[in-house]
Amino acid sequence: MDTPDHLLLVDDDRQLLELLREYLQAAGFRISSAENGAQMRAVLASNRVDLIVLDLMLPGEDGLALCRDLRSRGAAHLPVLMLTARSDEADRVLGLEMGA
Repeated sequence: MDTPDHLLLVDDDRQLLELLREYLQAAGFRISSAENGAQMRAVLASNRVDLIVLDLMLPGEDGLALCRDLRSRGAAHLPVLMLTARSDEADRVLGLEMGA
């Protein structure tokens, strides 16, 4: 039996995390979640993750800083999908340049 893909959701909005968790679990994914960078790192330290869904607008370290940190630690292979309410084109370009 195949193991479902493991997604890590990183967002400080608990309602959104729960909504995404319910939807993605129903679609057959295994889900972990984190509300900030420290929690994200803890999940990554103890789990193999196939994809990170990362909010850009987090308190403390924002999503761009977390993505930059992931890439500097050798996680270039790990896909990152960025969620954002920002509409600034520069933020989008920066995210793409970091491999998101």
